[in-house]
Amino acid sequence: MLAVLSPGQGSQKPGFLTPWLDLTGAEARLRWWSALAGVDLVHLGTTAGAEEIQDTARTQPLLVAAALLAAEHLPMHDVTLTAGHSVGELGAATLAGVLPAETAITLAGVRGREMAAACAIEPTGMAAVLGGDTDEVLAALDRHGLHAANRNGAGQIVAAGSITGLDALVAEPPTKARVVRLKVAGAFHTPYMAPAEAALAGVAAGITPARPARILLSNLDGTAVDHGPELVQRLVRQVTSPVRWDLCMRTLADLGVTGVVELPPAGTLAGLIKRELADALPEIVTLKTPDDLPAARDLIARHGSAARPAPTARFRVVTAPAPGVFQPTQGLTEGQALKIGQVIGHVVTGRGPVEVTAHDGGPLTEWLAHHDAPVAPGQPLARIGGHS
Repeated sequence: MLAVLSPGQGSQKPGFLTPWLDLTGAEARLRWWSALAGVDLVHLGTTAGAEEIQDTARTQPLLVAAALLAAEHLPMHDVTLTAGHSVGELGAATLAGVLPAETAITLAGVRGREMAAACAIEPTGMAAVLGGDTDEVLAALDRHGLHAANRNGAGQIVAAGSITGLDALVAEPPTKARVVRLKVAGAFHTPYMAPAEAALAGVAAGITPARPARILLSNLDGTAVDHGPELVQRLVRQVTSPVRWDLCMRTLADLGVTGVVELPPAGTLAGLIKRELADALPEIVTLKTPDDLPAARDLIARHGSAARPAPTARFRVVTAPAPGVFQPTQGLTEGQALKIGQVIGHVVTGRGPVEVTAHDGGPLTEWLAHHDAPVAPGQPLARIGGHS
């Protein structure tokens, strides 16, 4: 199984898009996307300096554009799974078929501007906590009034919150841990970003997303999202919620992913995977320049699989959000009417139970998985009658 991953903020480097503009149509594409994002993506990806591309309002649409620009040159029809880190999830949503590229670029522009504005409300920041016992690190963050904004696995947790709290954490680091201040504008993925979440929600409400055409993992809990509107809701919530990349990597391992392509600016996610999944390391290609395209295409050819055609049955199907054992809600039988959002069961995973909800109303026509049946992400669990 092959996964294509889209990196997030912090992975950018000055001039990293320069070689990509030699490809036919690339510069024109970036200029069109620049109009949607409200920033000059050509300048930012080629001649802008490090300080300029650290600006959240500029960085976020730049990263989404870079991932999508490179992915246009890959045989994505053979890719089974996509995932993205933080803002990279907008790119992953496009690669999974949920959002058009123009929509993802526009959302990235709004997200970046609004998060930058939220950062200006009061002084906040972030710091990487490297090493130490996870429980001790989380306890230290709680003690100083900080949030675990990113849990990246491999002994890396990113703390976020007030400058006072970060100063205290640096002065009193957890046992066997090192604290490194990050050059960011504020406390991303924390309640400090609530104004940005509200603004993004207002724009996202006008989107009509499609159902994912391939497995798409969510940063919220590492599970596969099968429903377009739910994915958009998760993208909005992600602004104030922790990025659980550690759980995304566990799902990659659970699914037996054997090949990974990281889109530009590649390297950060590959490094995390190499440290976290060392015992079952997939083959990885970091797609940094067009010179890496032949290796990426070869990896996809060897590890990918042709996409399955969309089902034609006129039913709505509820699918598993995570790998585990399915337990339907007790007493819920075929023929009963379901309401939108009703819990119809749980998938019991190694990290605890994950709710399975009905995304549409109607009669429960048929159970497609039975009690204690092992299931994989995206596997059909129940059929809701009616027309799709």
